[in-house]
Order: sequence, then structure tokens, then C-alpha cells
Amino acid sequence: MDEKFRNDIALFRFGLIAEIVTRDLPKGEQAQRLRAISYSEHLNPYGEMQKVSTRTLERYLQLYRSGGFEVLKPTKRGGYAPRAISNELLDMAIQLKTERPERSVEQIIRIMEMANIVEQGVISESTLSKQMRKAGVTRKKLKQVPSGRQFRRFEFPYRNACWQGDVQHTLYLPDPENPDKKRVAKLFAFIDDYTRFIVHGQFYFEEKGAQLEDCLFKAIMSQGKPEQIYVDNGSIYRAKALETTCAKLGIKLTHSTVRRPQGRGKIERFFQFVDSSFKPEAYDLIESGRIQSIEQLNRYFHIWKESIYHERIHGETKQTPNQRWEECDQPTVSVSFSDLKNAFYWEEERKVDNTGCISFQGNKYEVESQLVGELITIRFDPNDLEKLEVWLNGNQYENALPLKLTRPKHEKAASQKANQTEEETGLNLLELSIPNHEQKQKEKRGTVSYQTLVEDGN
Repeated sequence: MDEKFRNDIALFRFGLIAEIVTRDLPKGEQAQRLRAISYSEHLNPYGEMQKVSTRTLERYLQLYRSGGFEVLKPTKRGGYAPRAISNELLDMAIQLKTERPERSVEQIIRIMEMANIVEQGVISESTLSKQMRKAGVTRKKLKQVPSGRQFRRFEFPYRNACWQGDVQHTLYLPDPENPDKKRVAKLFAFIDDYTRFIVHGQFYFEEKGAQLEDCLFKAIMSQGKPEQIYVDNGSIYRAKALETTCAKLGIKLTHSTVRRPQGRGKIERFFQFVDSSFKPEAYDLIESGRIQSIEQLNRYFHIWKESIYHERIHGETKQTPNQRWEECDQPTVSVSFSDLKNAFYWEEERKVDNTGCISFQGNKYEVESQLVGELITIRFDPNDLEKLEVWLNGNQYENALPLKLTRPKHEKAASQKANQTEEETGLNLLELSIPNHEQKQKEKRGTVSYQTLVEDGN
């Protein structure tokens, strides 16, 4: 059983108990929820539907609370390969069924095979049928859903109970590699469901897992840990790295139903306000040459978020996001800088050569001699490749010793440039917000900034 599959099994086990470990429940309510979970069937990493007894669930709870995510992994021994249908293939099958509810499962598999989306015989008809029924995608249910379906408004009861996350392709900036061309700046943001407070938002040029993780890291560092994160079904949100990070931190990761984005309405309405309030003013500064880089754009976005959005009375809550956040008596759960960095470590496997060395990202490292010939797991901060943790069969060894370090950070790591550019004042909403923003920052001198925490942590 390889490390990847052991991780998948641990994620499956955490998923069963996620709604319990992320909250402090009375014993009676916890027992009731465990029974409810045990009554249902769950899709395991082998692609099979499985019921899990309350006794086993209690064992998973005890393991997680005593040793965290790592102890949920099974012992490393022989086993057979997983037969699960990937999330991407399941999403494609659901889309084909939704477009034409009359399509049979057999026909959907045939379409995917003929389109070279999947090799012939890889998908089992019975397995796909079970997974689609579990997702509520059947001909009967699809035909029953009216086109003008109404959705009930829902709100979590306190701050950090749930964050909604998404990304928006907002506007265009000069390409830093070719100033004569334009490049789209993408806004990653997480909004607190109860308060409508933006726990963190930032523009990036790339839309990959590294940028998502960077945004989430900063959100947790500055505002504490949420109980749950609610995102869509995009590939970056389905990545094993994000699932593993949430499992290590005790955060429940949930995804909106395919082709039904209505549950993420709060983040979508925030993006609409970005379009109507921030975007026109930002373009004014871009066209006049006062915003020329993504660092400058992020500085103005932060000022707009704190001075305009967070101080604007929300139409539903009748409070500003800032007021609602500060008046909530639910305590925030902080995570130490070192624990948070560890949870966001990336993992890869490398085989140790006969000289006791491994190659990684163009760098060469030496590991303990007893690991020669072994397939080891390395864990690392993508922004600091000088330090690589070495693991084998759940045991940690001495860190790898860098012999030749030509690349100090991973090629896919998110940029961490500081936003320290000073701007001149003009007749622009964003620039006019600067004095008010600076005054508020003076009033909060007792609060340690995220940047200070990062510097202290390093």
C-alpha cells in the first residue's frame, strides 16, 4: 500500500468524523450523530459503498484526538490498488447525465470511452451507478427539479463556523514579463458566512493550488481557524493537498453540488460588489498609471476592503461586516505559526539512490544511509526548499541535508512579495480611502499584523 493510498484512506476516515471533531459537542449529541453516520453508506477509497459501525467511528475519533491526521493512516503493508472513480470523471458523468437525463449509465460510460476521456473497461457500471445515486443524480430527480427553483436562505450561527471561498477573474493589468500586453488578475477570497467579513482576499496572476493555499494560510493566520470551508468543485478545491491540510487542522471541507452554485451566494454577491465599487476605481488608477503592478493593486484592494466594504451596512444583516464580527462572542481558535506551516507542507515521494541521495527541483540532498533504496516521502514548505522532512512508513527521520541548492523555492510556489508601494493622492475613491484606513490602523496598534507574525515565525 503506497503513501498516496494511505493518505486517501486517512482522508476518508476523517471525512466520516469531520462534523464532530470540528465542534465541541455534548456527549449525547455526539453519540446521536455517530449513530446517524453509521446508518448511512459511504463511498470508500476502493470505490465501494460501505457502512461504518459506531464503534469504529469512536475509534477514529479517539485516534484523531490523540494523534491528529497522521494516526488515521493504516499501517503500510501490502494491498490491492484502489478502484475509485476520480472526482473529475464523476463530475463529467454527472454533467452528461444532467444535460440529457434520459442517458443511461452504460451510455454515459460509452460516451466517455469513445471521447478518450477514460480507457475502455476502467469504469464499472455498477460503481458509477452507485456514486451517481449517492450524488442525487437520477433521471427521476433531474426531471422533478423545476427551472425556477427557490432556495432557502441559510446562515451559520456565529463567526468562523463556515467560510465560503472562490476566485474571480476581475480585471487586467500590464503583464510584468511584457508590459505591452495585458494579463488578467484573479481575486481569491474567503468570506465568513455569518458576518460577511472577508477573512482574506488577494489578487494573483495564477489560479492554482499554491495561490489558493497562500490565501487560506493568510486567512487562518489573521482571523483564526474555521470549523468548515465551503467551496465549489473546481480542480484546485478537489486537490488532495487541500483535503490533507484541512484534515490536519481539523477543518471540514465541503463542496457545492455540481451545477448548483446557489449555496455560495454570499461570496458571489461580494464579487458583484467588487465589480460595481472597486473595479471601476481600480481601472481609473490603472489607466492613469498609478497602479502598474499586482502588488500595488493588492494594496488598494486591502484599503478598499477595510475602509469601504467592511464599513458598509449589509442589506440582510443590517450591520457592517466589521461590527458583526467584533460583536460576536464566539471565541476564535488560533493556530500557531509553526503548526500552520506544517499543515500546509507539500508532499512528494522520491527513491533514495545508492549514494544515499535524492534529487528534487534541481537540488541534491543527502539522507540517512539506512534509507538507501527506499521510496521515501518528503514534506516541505514550497517557499523554503532548504529544509526537507524525511518520512518512511509513518516514521520521521533526520531532515535531508542540501548538498546543491540551486532552486530555493518550488517552481509552483505562490509569490510572497510584500505590498509596500507608496502612492500619491488623487480624486479616486480608493485613494481617498487611504487617510481613513491609516487612521483605523493607528487605532489598532495593539493588534499584531499578519506580516509581523510571519517575520517573527521565521
